[in-house]
Amino acid sequence: MRPDPKSIRVSVDKIGVRRHPSATVVVVGNPNSGKSTLFNRLTGMRQKTANYPGVTVEKHIGVFKLGDTVLELVDLPGMFALSTHSLEERIAVDVLFGRMPDVKPPAGILAVLDTTNLYQGLYLLQQLLTLNLPVVVALTMTDAAQASGLHIDVDALKKRLGGVQICPVVATTGQGIDALRRALSELPSAPKPDLPTLWQELSHASEELVREMPVTVPRIEIERALIDHDSDFYRELVGRLGDGGAARVDAIRQALFGADPPLAKEARQRYGWVRDVLSEVQQSAPAIVTWSSRLSAWINRPIPGTIGLFVVMAVVFQAVFAWATPLMDAIDVATSTLGASIASILPAGAIASFVSDGVIAGVGSVIVFLPQILILFLFIIILEDSGYLARAAYLMDRVMRSVGLSGQSIIPMISSFACAVPGIMATRVIPNRRDRIATILAAPFMTCSARLPVYALLIAAFVPAQKIGWMNLQGLVLFGLYLLGIVAGLLTALMLRQSVLRGPKPPFALMLPEFRRPNPRTVLMQLLGRAMIFMRRAGTVIFSVAVVVWALAYFPRSPEIESQLQDQIGAAQQRFDGEYLQRETATLKNQAAAAQLEQSFLGRAGKSIEPLFRPLGWDWRVSAAVIAGFPAREVVVAVLGTVYAVGDEADEATLAGRLRSASWPDGSAVFTLPMVIGLLIFYACCLQCAATLAVIRRETNGWRWPVFAWLYMTSIGYLGALIAFQLGNP
Repeated sequence: MRPDPKSIRVSVDKIGVRRHPSATVVVVGNPNSGKSTLFNRLTGMRQKTANYPGVTVEKHIGVFKLGDTVLELVDLPGMFALSTHSLEERIAVDVLFGRMPDVKPPAGILAVLDTTNLYQGLYLLQQLLTLNLPVVVALTMTDAAQASGLHIDVDALKKRLGGVQICPVVATTGQGIDALRRALSELPSAPKPDLPTLWQELSHASEELVREMPVTVPRIEIERALIDHDSDFYRELVGRLGDGGAARVDAIRQALFGADPPLAKEARQRYGWVRDVLSEVQQSAPAIVTWSSRLSAWINRPIPGTIGLFVVMAVVFQAVFAWATPLMDAIDVATSTLGASIASILPAGAIASFVSDGVIAGVGSVIVFLPQILILFLFIIILEDSGYLARAAYLMDRVMRSVGLSGQSIIPMISSFACAVPGIMATRVIPNRRDRIATILAAPFMTCSARLPVYALLIAAFVPAQKIGWMNLQGLVLFGLYLLGIVAGLLTALMLRQSVLRGPKPPFALMLPEFRRPNPRTVLMQLLGRAMIFMRRAGTVIFSVAVVVWALAYFPRSPEIESQLQDQIGAAQQRFDGEYLQRETATLKNQAAAAQLEQSFLGRAGKSIEPLFRPLGWDWRVSAAVIAGFPAREVVVAVLGTVYAVGDEADEATLAGRLRSASWPDGSAVFTLPMVIGLLIFYACCLQCAATLAVIRRETNGWRWPVFAWLYMTSIGYLGALIAFQLGNP
């Protein structure tokens, strides 16, 4: 039915003219069909990213304008058919059927078909045509089709599809976009395609069941229930029919499909129709060998493909480390300089410390992750848009399935070596929810860059720099810590997939697209969206935790310690001058800071939990450092420098010397080799990162899995440290 033109006109309020979308058009297509690029081309910057209610699937909504016509475009997750195998596909189907609470039922469909792969696209389009909604078809990749000698008779295809408006476009260049805009602004009537006989019978059976239902149920939902026995539609239909509902539905299914599995019969009939259509509308010239076809054939081979994958991942891994480091250092220096400047302007006290050490340092601890986030997602977006990401998942699928994951888990796992935050965010490419959660919980075990300062300090101070054959012992210990994280992560994934995340492995349907150049405009828009999501959602949690830790470390202040410090500085001024006075003053301030920290809430907490960590060989100072290091592991080095009266300006060698000389009241050393090994194991396994917990909460849409991850990883870290210390001190 053609929608009322008034329903898609703009509205005027008292302030002025404001265009409010009053009709929703959903953008549907196969993965890698150019759907998102076309969506970005149509909406530009007039789009927003949110989440569908109750799930972590992102919702991309944009505003399309042409003259007085304003439409709301919803970019649905890529799908191959209306039979759902993943959470994203189920969300897409719910939106199409008008079952999603915060999305208006669609007034039309923009179906995106890859011209170079119409065989797969027409299967989905045929299903969409049964929804009785206006449909506009965008044929993308028409330039690639022409380059390969593929010709599509658009008029003949339009006739076979029941008069659907078809617009050939090249989304990357904008070719054909104006015609598509005009077609969308008009929203033609729902098409009447020539469908196979089976669907006429299926439609009649569904109409009969509609009349038997106590509540109104759309016919298309009943059709999907009759076809897909394992779907939620089937369970809802049987429940609404009451007693005997299952027998009634099974009898209809038997009459329609006989002994054939309904999904298989649907596929045979639909693909038969697709082949018949293509025989009329598609003409292929002799195959043209292009650089992309040669590269695709070479990459798809097991050995060259695997070697190429590791080379690509090595480049990504190196870039996230090397390219981000200067930017992260610059941000760190900028925040430190700003904090010091603010502290010098404000009067000494709680306000100055809050602004410099709490607010500015807290914001800096958020922004410092941004370079790694941007660099990693820049590579992921480019690899995805170029078609390489699908090949990486295909190549690693067999290996990752041995631990209960799929090939799509490999990139998030590798990315977590730089930082678990972008690695966890990268799990969005995994369609199966069980695989995604298992990967999310395995990712924090990978040795991230935040662990390296702790590793470097402890290994350099307590592991001898001796040779074992041609290898250095310190390097072997560092390699062992990396290996420990990998093994722990993979075993965690395997354990979860065989217990709480047990379930059937979904079919790994994957379409390998041709290699193509990514569109810079689309890449930049997606990159900006990722950055905004990280800063807005994860950043608030990290900042809040950083401020709380500052308050715990600052309060309460002891007037006696401050008075004693002033007396000591006055005495030093009478005895020294010049450089010696500055050095003595800095030492006295560091000692006073350590004393203030010892009697602060954080210090008291460290002393209160010292009995819990005493079996690991830790004193209250190490325990306090572990607590303070919750927002970010690298904070531990700074906290150890403060509690051991070294200060912010001391180098690691000075701190290492203080750690080696630290002792218990009886004079025995605190940092023994067994204790240090246990501490390294603890940091290799423990989840001490507010950013990671915030992102896990964000990606799993609740606190259940973050709390489980923290308790599970902390328990493993504690147990490992306990075993190492007790075995080393029989």
